[in-house]
Amino acid sequence: MSKTSPAQSKVSGKRSAANGGYQKGEATRQRILDAALKAFGDASFLAVTTRQIAEAAEVSLPTLQYYFGSKEGLYLACAEAIVEHWRSNMGVASGAARALKVGCSAEAARIHLKATIQSVAGLLVGSHELARWAHFVARELRDPGPAFEILYDRLWRPGIEITSRLIACILGMPESDPTPRIQALLLISGLLVFQSGRSMSLRAMQWKKIGPEEFAAVLSGVNAQIDAIGVSRSCSSN
Repeated sequence: MSKTSPAQSKVSGKRSAANGGYQKGEATRQRILDAALKAFGDASFLAVTTRQIAEAAEVSLPTLQYYFGSKEGLYLACAEAIVEHWRSNMGVASGAARALKVGCSAEAARIHLKATIQSVAGLLVGSHELARWAHFVARELRDPGPAFEILYDRLWRPGIEITSRLIACILGMPESDPTPRIQALLLISGLLVFQSGRSMSLRAMQWKKIGPEEFAAVLSGVNAQIDAIGVSRSCSSN
């Protein structure tokens, strides 16, 4: 059996310490982000202080500043974290974009639209991560702050664009026509009621929570909406 030299043990110890330090640093950074998401969701950007967030995250103010710099830097980091979470779970939209690029039938577009909206619904309605950032996103929607452009350019606009293009394909309309974009906005906003209007939607449905059965019911309703796209148009043309 080979023995580890003192030099090797020292290097190994340094690596372990470095890894441990990195993991601890990431945990601290995430704790600050979680506290900031809640604080900025509960109150406006101007009303929240970095000291308040530092206290909630159980870190010193210099530690918060070390990781994020200023309050605006932390606010923007919250938006970046939300975008990254969405993008890592929306690979299905890339498949839809590729299908549209090479050309696909109306029925293929409908299948891609259902898959895309199902992923969106999973994030907006059925995700356990929802509570961490729902109020932050809702506040940006009704009262845009420094993070609005990040959320719009990298999250909302791409989602609206791919949904609108798929609907245009189903309807056989040019992508420049406003009708597909309006239908895309209506389809997505129908899911938002289960996020920003969660309390109201639960009360209306007489649900205590949105579990697997409730989520399946929401998805069934959305799929019915997608199946209805273009139906009245094709009937009137016959």
